[in-house]
Amino acid sequence: MILSRLENAERWERVNPGLAAGFAFLRRADLGELPAGRQEIDGARLYAVIIRGQGKGKERAKLEVHRKFIDIQYSLNSDVIGWKPAGDCRNPEQPFNVEKDIQLFLDTPDSWISVPAGCFAIYFPEDGHAPQAAEGAVHKVIVKVAVDWGG
Repeated sequence: MILSRLENAERWERVNPGLAAGFAFLRRADLGELPAGRQEIDGARLYAVIIRGQGKGKERAKLEVHRKFIDIQYSLNSDVIGWKPAGDCRNPEQPFNVEKDIQLFLDTPDSWISVPAGCFAIYFPEDGHAPQAAEGAVHKVIVKVAVDWGG
């Protein structure tokens, strides 16, 4: 898991070739005006989901794990995201959904991370994360980057 400001994103672009394209999308001047829902960036290997809605609060936010995608979770206002190593998530709510690349868990996060406006958190397949745990309105962008970028 990485937490940083968008202005420092270049430091992390070498981790996966798709991160650079993901951060380029997050630098769009019109990012805050995009409608909620999926935004295509580079086919199935890179896309974004715009979230506009109410936070779930820590009690209702569920840990999730992905295998095929890295999440860049960028806050336009603010969010709180729970974290727990994926290998320590022991209480699945459901089996892994291969098609949607997600498994939800009933475990409690080990820590809660505040992601202020202008900041991002990167979650890798080894990072269980419980997004949208903020109280109140949440406006964020989740960029999904394929682990196996494939050039």
